[in-house]
Amino acid sequence: MNKSLKAVLFLVASAILTRLIPFSSWFRTLDTMIHEFGHAVVTLLLSGRVLRIELNADHSGTTYSYLSSGWSSVLVSLSGYTIASIFAVLLFYGYAKRKQAAGLILITLLAAVNLLFFVRNSYGVWWLVIFMALNIVFYLLGSTVRNFYYLLLAFLCLEESVVGPLTLAITSLTHPRQAGDAANLAHMTVLPAIAWSVLFLLFALWCTTQSLTLFWRKPARKPAANTSMRTG
Repeated sequence: MNKSLKAVLFLVASAILTRLIPFSSWFRTLDTMIHEFGHAVVTLLLSGRVLRIELNADHSGTTYSYLSSGWSSVLVSLSGYTIASIFAVLLFYGYAKRKQAAGLILITLLAAVNLLFFVRNSYGVWWLVIFMALNIVFYLLGSTVRNFYYLLLAFLCLEESVVGPLTLAITSLTHPRQAGDAANLAHMTVLPAIAWSVLFLLFALWCTTQSLTLFWRKPARKPAANTSMRTG
């Protein structure tokens, strides 16, 4: 079977299965957090100013920022979906390297940074507080439960990193002016919103194949303990 087709089929199956897990929809805001955080980080790297981030209950989000350069706005608009896709690959890399504990700490630290510096709306603040608390609880429950929880978050991020651009592409066809980042890019460049949406989707699918390759790879073994016997 073609590697890309196998990845898509596996992604569809995992999307169906994870939706059967109670409260999985609530955790999908993690992808929104990463998406908006990507906008914020690139804004700061380009000497812009981040006013605030809003995370909403319907999994949507908005980053309010100020940039003096028009081309800087292009890079900021490109960053959300691409960084979300790259982050999903990073999570599966952590799984392949048996670094789930470190990965969970990283996710929690990112949530803390967002809470302290960026997110200001009521739902977003409470979501971050509860999410960090849950991360700490699952971290302390032991490796088996922690690893399952980490893998759930990884698959949710992976699915949303693909569903987001797919939804964006549909919106670009039906209501192009409401197509978020794609609409912004269409306004600033010669390409229409649907073209940018498709580019986001293709990149997300490529990242999906990389993520699932890491998932199917046999996890790295923990180094054996070095024991020695001293006599005399």
